[in-house]
Amino acid sequence: MGRRTARSATTPDRWRGGRPGPDGTTGDRYWRLDARCAGFCALGFAAVTILLDWGAGGLTVPRADLWAVLGVLVFAVLRPPRVSAGDGWLAVRGLVRERRVCTDALISVRQDGSVAVRLILRDAYGGSVAFDSKILVANPLLWHRLDAGAHCSRERGTLRHGESTLRQLGERIDGGTAWDVLRASGLE
Repeated sequence: MGRRTARSATTPDRWRGGRPGPDGTTGDRYWRLDARCAGFCALGFAAVTILLDWGAGGLTVPRADLWAVLGVLVFAVLRPPRVSAGDGWLAVRGLVRERRVCTDALISVRQDGSVAVRLILRDAYGGSVAFDSKILVANPLLWHRLDAGAHCSRERGTLRHGESTLRQLGERIDGGTAWDVLRASGLE
């Protein structure tokens, strides 16, 4: 159980889901599971479309390639961004690149969308990230990093928009955490 495999020994500490690494970074503890589910959905889509095309008698090599490419596109759409945080920063890594903001120099925090609520953070240096706010609800350590940085931003006077958004999000996260503690202790 305490044995390190070759893969875990080479994994950057900042990507160890949910647990702070030696350098103090924290990542989304459910990212691997969500990425794996996206992969299975994409693989299932490609397999079902190829089987249906084969069953209809129209499967050719170019059509099989088309279904495989569409499966890859489904994966690209479904794969969640990877969110990590450390002292004074928060990063969101997509398929192609990583975006990063300084949480101790935030100038605005806002929510966008009504069904899938995205949190959009902007810092004083021009950095901007957007991600699903459910990630913070599911990962209290990430929320703690963001809240600590936002507190520094408030003290410095850089945070001009979004204090109410952060307060509402904090209440939602604290309420969910309290319910989890009650459920775990059997006092629900």
